[in-house]
Amino acid sequence: MNRLMNTYPEPAVTFVRGEGSYLWDEEGRRYLDFLSGIAVTSLGHAHPEVADAICGAARSLLHTSNLFGTLPQREVAATLDRLVGGGGRVFFANSGAEANECAIKLARKWAGHGRYVVVSAYGSFHGRTLATLHATGQPAKHEAFQPLPEGFRHVAWADVEALERALSPEVAAVLLEPVQGEGGVWPAPPGYLEAVRRLCDERGVLLMVDEVQTGLGRTGRWFGFQHHGVRPDVVSMAKALGNGVPIGACWAREEVASAFVPGDHATTFGGQPLAASAARATLAVMEREEVPARAESRGRYLAGRLAGLARVGQVRGQGLLLGAELEGVDARQVAKDCLAAGLVLNAVTPTTLRLAPSLLVSEEEVDEAVGALAAVLGEER
Repeated sequence: MNRLMNTYPEPAVTFVRGEGSYLWDEEGRRYLDFLSGIAVTSLGHAHPEVADAICGAARSLLHTSNLFGTLPQREVAATLDRLVGGGGRVFFANSGAEANECAIKLARKWAGHGRYVVVSAYGSFHGRTLATLHATGQPAKHEAFQPLPEGFRHVAWADVEALERALSPEVAAVLLEPVQGEGGVWPAPPGYLEAVRRLCDERGVLLMVDEVQTGLGRTGRWFGFQHHGVRPDVVSMAKALGNGVPIGACWAREEVASAFVPGDHATTFGGQPLAASAARATLAVMEREEVPARAESRGRYLAGRLAGLARVGQVRGQGLLLGAELEGVDARQVAKDCLAAGLVLNAVTPTTLRLAPSLLVSEEEVDEAVGALAAVLGEER
């Protein structure tokens, strides 16, 4: 009997091994992974440099608590600050939800009593804690857990006028994704984040960008907001940072980060030596391999191949975070049929498939994936 809580459907496959863009199940069958653990294993499975870093940490220093410093944590913080644009500080967590929880608490502390509201967009996804669930703009996910913490407000995605109307004096921050991944892979349209930045400056509120799914090269830049020429006040990240080892981070510019003082926020495991060692190795490989450029190039190639399929009406996204909008077919059933055919991807809406392969994916692997999808859709290659 499966002793796991019933929070996910019964798994159709049990994986036991991975290497690069491939996974193997307990029957020894090979699968091409075009989901990467939902944009997590961005260097592929079992990357040798990350594996060596994890082994080294396990043999030298596994945990100290954040009452003490460690070298990997310090070095990863410095690298992240540089990649974001500099001039900030980092808090380490264990997940994207925790990174966003940190951002929400920081916004409230920075703004002061009476200014506590965070505005986010319908269709967004920011986590599963009670606070980040309410920040998530998907009301159907809220109902089972009401009453949720107060202080959250939602507006239509990419509607600047709606956002402007929502910015009452109680608002401390705006929290947005550069690409709404779980909402259907919808990139912020040109000019939107720029307009939001201007509104935040005018009203004296923080612009917080959730880069949990988009960050660290996936969109063709180190961070999705960098496509728009804006500078956020707070940036959350996780997923790809440890290439599979749980680690998240919340970056904030110095003036905002200084609102926190010792005792305001904490975590036992966040940024501990094993996770930070994995992140340090992951970031080193990412920089050496210039993964943003690779994601942009391979993403353009993948998008072009997908657009050539008759049942794909639209391809959305940036870099190697793509949504294929299907016509006349149930995306959830297609995802199941792809798994049976040895291709891992998922449906984020009833009509949209999400593809997020390794940032080191080859053109040959793209061709293999599109060929498998075409076969499932009943099309010729």
